[in-house]
Amino acid sequence: MATIAEQVTVLEDLRGAQRANGPAAVLAIGTATPANCVLQDQFPDWYFRVTGSDHLTKLKAKMKRICDKSGIKKRYFHHTEETLSRHPEFLDRALPSLGARLRATADAVAELAAAASATAIAEWARPAADITHLVVATNSGADEPGADLRLAMLLGLRPTVRRTLLYLHGCSAGLVAIRVAKDIAENNRGARVLVSCAHTVLLSFGAPDEARLDALVTTALFADGADAVVVGADPTLPVERPVFHFVSSSQVTLPATERTVGISLGESGAEYGVSMEMPTLVRDSIERCLADSLAPLGLENARDGGGWDWNSLFCAVHPGGRALLDSYEAALGLDARKLAASRHVLAEYGNMLGATIIFVLDEIRRRRQDDGEEREDCRWGIMSGLGPGLTVETIVLHAAGSRNQDFHYPKQ
Repeated sequence: MATIAEQVTVLEDLRGAQRANGPAAVLAIGTATPANCVLQDQFPDWYFRVTGSDHLTKLKAKMKRICDKSGIKKRYFHHTEETLSRHPEFLDRALPSLGARLRATADAVAELAAAASATAIAEWARPAADITHLVVATNSGADEPGADLRLAMLLGLRPTVRRTLLYLHGCSAGLVAIRVAKDIAENNRGARVLVSCAHTVLLSFGAPDEARLDALVTTALFADGADAVVVGADPTLPVERPVFHFVSSSQVTLPATERTVGISLGESGAEYGVSMEMPTLVRDSIERCLADSLAPLGLENARDGGGWDWNSLFCAVHPGGRALLDSYEAALGLDARKLAASRHVLAEYGNMLGATIIFVLDEIRRRRQDDGEEREDCRWGIMSGLGPGLTVETIVLHAAGSRNQDFHYPKQ
């Protein structure tokens, strides 16, 4: 009979054999948007017309000011004027519409996610059947079976694929999904995780309400879109080429901010509650949150006199809005170019909630390749986004570079 020590050794050997040798990495990226594009400078006229609200002249003028200051040029939507004409209940908050909204978004979310995922899988250059795990995040659903099973069927994934479905994580949904995928990939040798985030605003779309100015702001910012990444550890070269390594992940909820950001489902659809205090809270707190995420890694501090030199890192910040990006920039003392990718995505797509962060990561990849930014002194980066709570999600990144050399963690 084996001793306790021998049994422990056997268990440790089994556990070691199950785990990957290296960190999880992005192996491919894909993005997708609906066909319906609305220019931001035309949005107030379009929005107030399709909702039958042109008589609310003061509110329309306020919407125009919000759009003018948003930093957004255009946005994409699954719904059209025709969609809204078939569903008058979507415009009247007094009418129950949740069921109709969920039915209208179910296929749209899965199809958007499938378009982005197909692009990522094509770049990955391995068969879709090699996907072992699927993580899907959306703010546009509440059913089960949900978008994960629909997506698996559309892509032809194996019936044995292990699915995880995440609902209502707001703008941080993409980072939450990647955090889950990172843990899966690093603790299951050979795992290949497809992560997809998809969002359509139809679940929360409604006519303007003078009593809900925060809803006016989110209506001016939110848009539809989807993204996908293939995540895995110990890549098989030369077929698989890492883009970014996920070094660590963390989450912190700022004290006494439970009512700062929230999402609730009701008979009339989804409601987003966003406090106007968010930019100030971010400006006052974000540096400490990011510093705490980096501290355990033992990375060298490049700023004279103490504190992090944030400009020595590349930054993938979720563009929740222009004011939030300004808060990151001010709090961290960032050069304008550090958030250029985030501002570009905001301008070209708006805030697609959880899907937006991968658009930013893809844009950073493109800029690093096109502009020759693959410098040894700019391999480390941070990925940051905000969610309900107010919750700060952070992932520390390491760019793989063109040589795809083996990654080694810094000394602890």
